[in-house]
Amino acid sequence: MSGSVGGEVKAEPNLTPLLDVVFQLITFFMLVINFSQDNYDQRVVLPVTGSARPVEPKPDEDRLVLNIDKDGKLLFNGAELTTEQAIQEIQTQARLVRINLEFARKAVKPGDPLPTVIVIRADRKTPFSQFFRLVGACQAQGFQKFALKAMKSDEG
Repeated sequence: MSGSVGGEVKAEPNLTPLLDVVFQLITFFMLVINFSQDNYDQRVVLPVTGSARPVEPKPDEDRLVLNIDKDGKLLFNGAELTTEQAIQEIQTQARLVRINLEFARKAVKPGDPLPTVIVIRADRKTPFSQFFRLVGACQAQGFQKFALKAMKSDEG
């Protein structure tokens, strides 16, 4: 027979609600965190150049990564988009940038350039005509800042 001689009552805290809240917070942060590597599609084989150097992104810089495969198709969120679908997606992204700027009270007039940097990761076998067409679509939507990704050669 187990019991206390003095009749003391032990009050132990119920940790179940606390653990529930902690797990919900962990789940929330896992869902909203931005993994920067998610934007880089492994199917794209970058061109090799001796003068490639890493670009240090600014903390407040808005970036949009466009992956272009060897056939000239835009790889966006894991899907292969045709040229027309890619142009529509670029238009959608430009609208989203404008909405975000309006929300931040930094409205951009229709003719003004957008501050977003377009990072282009084009496969080394991408046809130039397709590359040029996607860059032109970006410029038509107001994007003017571009960064091209390449791999640095291992030689020298």
